[in-house]
Formats: sequence, structure tokens, C-alpha cells
Amino acid sequence: MSEHRRRSSNPGGEEPSGQQADDGRPYAYGSPPEGAPSYTRGGERPSGGRPTAQQPRLTRAEMRRQQATRSGGGTAGRGAAAAGAPPVGRNGKPAKKRFIDYPRFGKTGFRRWIPSWKLQLSTFLLFFGTGVGAVGVTYAMTPIPDVNKVVETQNNIYYWADGSEMTRQGDTNRQVVQLGDISKDLQNAAISTENASFWDDSGIDPKGIARAVYNMATGGETQGGSTITQQYVKNAYLNQDQTLSRKARELFITLKVNQEYGKDKILTGYLNSSWFGRGATGAQAAAQAYYGVNAKDLDLCQSALLAGLLKGAALYDPATSPANHERAVKRWNEVLDRMVTTGAITKEKRATCAVFPEPTAKKAPASMNGQVSYMVEVVNKYLMSKDKTITEAALAKGGYQIHTTFQKDKVDALKKAVDDFQAETLKPDKREKDKFVQIGAASVLPNDGAIVAIYGGPGVETGHHTNNADTLGVPVGSTFKPFVLAAAMQYGVQTETGNDGKPKRINAESRYLADDKTEIHKLDGSPVIGDDGKPYHQKNSGKGMPGYVSLKEAMRNSYNVPFVQLGQDVGTKVVGNLVEQMGLRKESLTDSSTITFPLGTSTPSAIRLASAYSVFAARGQQTDPYSVSKVIREGAELKSFAKPTPKAVLEEVVADNVTDVLVNVAKNGTGEKTNALGRQIAGKTGTTDRGLSAWWVGYTPSLVTSVGMWREEAGKPGLQTLDGTAGKDEVHGGDFPTDIFTRYMKIILNGQPKETFPKPGEIGEQIDSSGAPATASASASASATAPVADPTTIAPTVPTLTPSAPATPSNTPSATESCLIPAFCPSGSASPKPSKSGRPSGSPSGSGSPSSDPANGVAPNGTSP
Repeated sequence: MSEHRRRSSNPGGEEPSGQQADDGRPYAYGSPPEGAPSYTRGGERPSGGRPTAQQPRLTRAEMRRQQATRSGGGTAGRGAAAAGAPPVGRNGKPAKKRFIDYPRFGKTGFRRWIPSWKLQLSTFLLFFGTGVGAVGVTYAMTPIPDVNKVVETQNNIYYWADGSEMTRQGDTNRQVVQLGDISKDLQNAAISTENASFWDDSGIDPKGIARAVYNMATGGETQGGSTITQQYVKNAYLNQDQTLSRKARELFITLKVNQEYGKDKILTGYLNSSWFGRGATGAQAAAQAYYGVNAKDLDLCQSALLAGLLKGAALYDPATSPANHERAVKRWNEVLDRMVTTGAITKEKRATCAVFPEPTAKKAPASMNGQVSYMVEVVNKYLMSKDKTITEAALAKGGYQIHTTFQKDKVDALKKAVDDFQAETLKPDKREKDKFVQIGAASVLPNDGAIVAIYGGPGVETGHHTNNADTLGVPVGSTFKPFVLAAAMQYGVQTETGNDGKPKRINAESRYLADDKTEIHKLDGSPVIGDDGKPYHQKNSGKGMPGYVSLKEAMRNSYNVPFVQLGQDVGTKVVGNLVEQMGLRKESLTDSSTITFPLGTSTPSAIRLASAYSVFAARGQQTDPYSVSKVIREGAELKSFAKPTPKAVLEEVVADNVTDVLVNVAKNGTGEKTNALGRQIAGKTGTTDRGLSAWWVGYTPSLVTSVGMWREEAGKPGLQTLDGTAGKDEVHGGDFPTDIFTRYMKIILNGQPKETFPKPGEIGEQIDSSGAPATASASASASATAPVADPTTIAPTVPTLTPSAPATPSNTPSATESCLIPAFCPSGSASPKPSKSGRPSGSPSGSGSPSSDPANGVAPNGTSP
């Protein structure tokens, strides 16, 4: 490049001045000296000029920069234009100033998209100011409703399944009193337990509100107001909807109430609007309902109990159930201790409450007498479980139209069956053992789940408040055995595996040892060890030695031994998982790992037991039991009460085969009283150890009914034996529960067409337990369906045993008759021989047979028919 082309037009090194030449174009390097040419090195050349020594020719790079400047990009050029940058003027700045400089001018890459601090601050102030204004406007426009109008109550109307009215509930006992008419002890107890900072706080708990809003937004557990002011607002002014909008209204009303009302007025409103149970809203109504006194006359001990009810009257009314009584006592002590902690009372005064203040018996209105109270209880529990906005307090306010699934004719028939049985059989004025007999029953529609009838007890008007149809704590005994059989048919026994390596599925002709006091074995053939550390021997209800019998025969006679061993072979945890799928609640089940789990040590309610059996009647389809078909409030139908959807938990062929076995039980076994109905019935009896309970669950293709019986004195926890009731030495499920079922079905089936169950298809294969003779069944039963052995395993001329024959030596075949092949010898006739599974054959009748003493390893009788 020549020297003159590199020469600067501003040898003094001055910075560009921004001045313009005569033609209006800018100088790049200050004012040109007099007579110097008007040009810049990087700018435009005068129009029409040509390069000279004073006007050197532009390089290519300079020409490209000049072209970029003309197109509005400066050094950024096309890149900025392509990115959407604003046009650039001749001074290097935006041609037109933007109101919001975003994307930012003069920045490249990621920095162009980061708002400036001015923009961020402006945005924050804008939204903050808008929010404050909106809150202010909302606060100003939120009125405090008239409490006398919003607390007005309405009736809840309950309807039978056919749409006719069953009953009305909702005559809430409420009387507003002044704060001076409420015991100071009750005031202090409520404040100490619900909101200790009540007198000093602003009426709201920001952390509690934030937590509640977060839980509602994320679908977590809903929460109520955490201060007394918030609870008062919720009780008096708002519905129970757990929504963000309701929570916002609660906040604004709470702030206004706290600002405009004094603390005394808020406390007065709270104690007059709170729900205490027993139909009582407010302290005055509660004092009368629980102790028959005015609120101002409550003492410290009584006040502590009422304050405890504020946490949930359904859980803490001590007269409702033994469980409630236990919770109420614990809660009562907590309230008193809390009062000491907050300084409301001294330790000395706390010590005066040494005895729990038992309230008076709960009284029900005449409209709730008989079975109505129990049905309403079932319905209300279902309502609250399906819709969390429906609480006891919400139901007390009323306004619900509730359509139930109960059928009046069936409810009346079930009650008549129980009443007639009791009148004819029980004589409590003559026999001590006829006192305190409890009966609970329920009917459920298979393939639907609707609860159509219950018997909960003699009625709350008699002082019986526990719903026997929906109670826990009564073991169901041998009614549990069909679940074990179903698990064996569905999932197989782990003692035998197929070509696929899975347990082989079993059928009802499979034979198991049924001798009394038989030793139970694990899968590896070793003995199961009992709690005493010795090999476990299972008892039957009788002392016979029927030998190896089919599972169908074992179910017919309700032998315990085969099903305890079958539970080991299938896996008791497998059985436990299945019964949960069939509808039994986990909390009602005993530990499935226990040895006697298959014998019905679990305690499901009559409703749940009938529902689980409905899976058999519905050919494998399980549907959750329900008692409400529709709920209407304020003219709109609530969406939470859609009919449950059936789901398959058993294969059809499994359910049909179990039903076939249970038809044999009803026709030829422990349920033979049902033959009086003259139609096909399936079912199972159940009796527990020491006669603590007796059950029958029976069904047709269209109705399942469970009936339970036990003895329990009100106020005294624990079951008493049924033995001796009605003059019988022992009471079994085939006695009174089956009798009640038969009476009931005679009424409702009168004139109805006869139904039959589907013929079962083939399922599984005959897989005998170890030690079973490879022949036809060892007991020639009187069953109409004798087991058929696999012809490939039949040995010649092996005599059989009759189960009804007495257990004497003459009934045991001699060695010359049956011990030619040791593997086929009956128990006690030859040395045990390991089976394919490695389990030795049992030896219940040999010289080593244990006695009935539990110390010798013999378990107490778990269940009997």
C-alpha cells in the first residue's frame, strides 16, 4: 500500500468531533483544515469525487464497513438486522428511541435477552402496585355477611333406592348465648387447645394459610383455619369447599372481622357456631346434649371433654363406641395438660379432674329409630369418604338430598328375620347366656356393589349405638377358607411347578390330610414352628381322623387342617394380597404371615365380607360396596358419587369352581339348613375358637348376604363365648346365622324365579399334598360329587375311609391291606416318605401324636364350621 494512502487526515490524533461538512455529512476526524478535502477514512466520499492524493481510494474492507453502515448495522451489520435489532441512525444510535428497550440495543448474544435493571424494577413496581390495588379493592368490597342468615340450617333428606323418602335429618339443636353465659373453663379450654395466642394475634396465621393453599394447589391434604377467628369465619360465613377462592374469601373476611369485631365478640361467635356432635351446634346445645346442664354451669372436667370434641366430634364422642371412648379419654387428658402449659389452670386445679366425666347416653330423634339410624350412619360415612367438602358440620347445616341404595323391602325382611329368630330362640330373661347377643348382617348386589340391606342392631332408641353391620373386631372364622382355595386355583401351589417354572394351579379334587392335630409343614418339608418353639399341630373342631380328603370335601365339612396346610403351599401372603383385591380392608386383616391366617382370624365387617363373596357370585368381578347413588345440593348433582366400576380380580373359571364347592357346602355340608329354600344356594359357615363368633355367608347369582353373631356387653370391650346360648353347648355358623339367612331369603325370594349358577369349567389339576395315596380319595364321602382321581396315579385295591365313622383302630386299614406299597400307606402305618417337595407325610395318629396341650406344640382351635 502506498504511503499517501496510509496517511491520516488527522495527524494530530484528535478524536472525531461529530461536526458536519458543508454538504451535511459528518466529519470523522474533527473539522478539516482550511482547504483540505472533505472526506473521512471510514465514511462517505464527496459525491462525484474521484480518488486523488488528498482523497485516497478506499480499501475493500473500508468499502464493506461503509456498506454495512448504510444498511443500518454499524459493525454489527447484517447480524443485528437479522436478529431483529432496531434500525440504526447515522450517529450510531437507534434511529427512534423505543419505550421498552427489549431486546436490548447494543448488546449481543445472551445479554440482549436479559432485561436491564430499570426494566426489571419497573415491571416489579407495576405488578406490585397492581396487586396492592386489587387487594385493597377486594378488601373494601368484601362484606361481612349476616351471621344470623348464613347459619340457618336445612334438613338433609334421605331416599330409598326406589326414590321414596326414608327420613329427614337436620333439626340442629342450636341456641345462641352471650359469652358471660358460657363457662370460663370452656372458654379457656377452647383457647388453650385451638389458638393459645388468640388474645394477641391478628386473627390469621400466614404460615397456616400458605400451607393450606399449597396443599390445595398441589392436591395434598386440605386444612381448615388454624386460628379461632379463621375457624369462626369458616363456621359462620363460608361453606366447606376447600378451594383457593374460598380460602381467599376466608382471608379477607377474617381480616375484616378481626378489625371490626372485638376479641370477645369473635370468641362468642366461635363458641356459638362450632359443631360438637349429637346434633349440637354451639356450647349451650352441647352442654345440654352431653351433660344436661347449661353452658355456664359446666365444670372444668366437662369443659375439657367438650373442647376436645372441637377436633372432631365423630371421633371423640365417648358414648359412640369403645374405640371412641378410648380416644376421648386420651384427648381429654391432652386438653387438661395443655391448659396447664398455657397457664389457664394450675397443676393443683388440673389434679381435681382425676375421673373421666362420662356424658349421658346419646339420644336420637324418633325419625332415626330402628335400622334408619344405622343406614344413615353408613351413608354419612360414605359421603364424607367420597367428598372431603362434606363434613359432619356441613351435614349438620343440611341442604343435601341423598339417594341411597337401600331397598326397603329387603331391609324390612332382614329385620323381621332377626326379630323372629330372637323371639323364638333367645330367652334372656331365663338364660344368662342369651344376654348381650349381637347380630350384624348385610346384603350386597354382585356385579354392582350396591348395599341393599343391613341389620345394625336393635336401634339407637334401645341404647345400642354401634352399627353391627359395619363394625370391626369380630373374627369371621372359616368363611375365610374359600379365599384360600381361590388363591390356590388362581396362582397355584408352590410345592409343584409346571414346565414354565410357575406354581401349578390346583383344583378342588386335590387331596390333603384332614386328621386332627396334624403337623403343618413348610415348602421345604420342615415343620412349621409355633409360638412355643415346637412343631405346630393344627386342630379341627372335631377329633376325627378322616385321612386324606379332597379340598371340596374339606370345605364341605370345614376341616381346618387342609386349609392351614394349603395356605403354606400357596403362600399366606398371596392369600392376603388376593383378599385385599377382593375388597377386604387391610386394617381388618391380621398379619398374613401367621400360621392360622387361612382360618379367618381377620375381622372384616359384615358389609365387607358380603362384598368380597360377591366376587364369586359375579364370576370374578369385584366392585367396591357403595350406599349412595346420587347427591343433590342447591339444585346441582355432586360429581363425586359415580357408580363404582367393576374390575376383574379372579378368572371366571376360578370363581365358578369356588362357587361349585360352596354349593356343595350349602346342599350337603354345614350350611344344609338352606335346603329349606328349595333352590340353589352357595355359601360357607364360620365359627371361631372358643365360640367367640359364628358366621354364614350365602349367595344366589343376584344377591350376597352375610350374617354374623357374637356376644358383647355394652361398655365392656372383648367378646364373650356363644357356647351355651339358646341352651346349646356349642354354637356354630351352621346354626343360628344360617337360620337367620334362611328366614330372610324365604321372604325376599317368595314368588321369584329360581336362579342357578353357571356350570364350572375345568381348572388346574389334582395336586395332592405329600403322603397322599396315589388312588381315589381316602374317604368315601357322602358328597354328591366324589373326587375323581387321575387315572395315571391310581393304585390297585386301596380301601377308603368313611369320614363319619368313629376314629377307632378298626377304621385304620391294616398293613396287609394297604401297606404293600409304603408310599401309599395311610398316616401312621409306615415310615414317612418324602414327597417331590421334600415334605414328609404327616403322622397325626402315631405314638408321637401330641396332646391338646398348647405346651406340647398343639395350637388352640383356630376355627370350626
